[in-house]
Amino acid sequence: MAHFDSVSQPTISRRRFLNASLCGAAGLALYSSEIARHWIEVTEHNVSLAGLPQVFDGMRIVQVSDIHMDEFTEPFFLRHMVDRVNRIGPDAVFLTGDYVTVGLSSRAFAVGAAWQCANILSELGCKKLYAILGNHDIGVGADEVTEALTANGITVLRNACLPMERAGGRIWLAGLDDPVMGHPDLELAIPRSIRKVPNEPIVLMCHAPDYADVVLDDVGSKAVGLMLSGHTHGGQVRLPVLGALYLPGWGKRYDEGWFRLGGLRLYVNRGIGTLGMPFRLNCPPEITVFTLRRG
Repeated sequence: MAHFDSVSQPTISRRRFLNASLCGAAGLALYSSEIARHWIEVTEHNVSLAGLPQVFDGMRIVQVSDIHMDEFTEPFFLRHMVDRVNRIGPDAVFLTGDYVTVGLSSRAFAVGAAWQCANILSELGCKKLYAILGNHDIGVGADEVTEALTANGITVLRNACLPMERAGGRIWLAGLDDPVMGHPDLELAIPRSIRKVPNEPIVLMCHAPDYADVVLDDVGSKAVGLMLSGHTHGGQVRLPVLGALYLPGWGKRYDEGWFRLGGLRLYVNRGIGTLGMPFRLNCPPEITVFTLRRG
C-alpha cells in the first residue's frame, strides 16, 4: 500500500498579512491619487428640450466643474483638460463653480490660484465661456474670483441671465448664486419676463444640485428644462454596494449623473478636481458634452 506524506500548508503569519495589507493599501492609494485622479472621462449625452428652436438643434455644450486649482489640481492637469475640450470643439462651455479651495492655505494663495486657473481656461478655443461661482469661490472671495474670470473673457452669472441667440432663435442661460455660501435668487436669475416664453427654453446653472428641490417648488421656474450642477465630485471615492463615502451638504440627494424631476432634467457633473484628499476611486474626473435636441 502506498503511503502519502501529508503536505503541510504554508501558514500566513500575522506580520506577513499586515505587510501584504499595507502594500495593497499603498498601491490603492497610489492608483487613486496618481492614476484615477488624472483619468478624465468624457461623457456625451443628447438632451431634448421642449421648445428648442430649430437653429439650436445639434448645439454642443461642454460642462466643466469643480477645478479646485492647486488644491489639488495641478496646472499640467488643467491644461490637459483644456486640450481635451479644445479637441471636442464645443459651441459653448459652461463652468459650474469651485475654481479654488477655501481653508487649506492662505487667502492670498487661493486668490492667486483663481488667476492661474482663469489664465489657463482662457486657452480654451471656444470663446463662449459662461460661469457661476461655487461655495469655495465665495469663501475665498466672490469679487476676487469673479474678477479673475471676467478678466480672462469668462462671463460670470450671479443671479442673472442672458440670451443665447442664433439666426432669430433664442434660448436663455440663467446662473444662480451658490446656495451654500451665497444668496440664490430665482426671481433675479429667472425674471418673470422670460418664464414660459414659447420656443425660448431656459438652461439653469446652479453649483449645488439639491437646490433643484427649491427650483421645483417655485411655480414660475417650471419653465426650466435643464439644470446643470457640480459640487459633489460624485463622492470622489465610491465603493461597490456602499457608493459614495462622503457627500457635502446640498449635494446628498442628487450625487452624480442624470435625475428627472418632473419636467426638469438635472445633471450633476463629477468635477475635475478633488477636495479633502487628492484621491478618486470608481469616480473619474468628468468633462460632459451635451448635444441639444428639439423636444
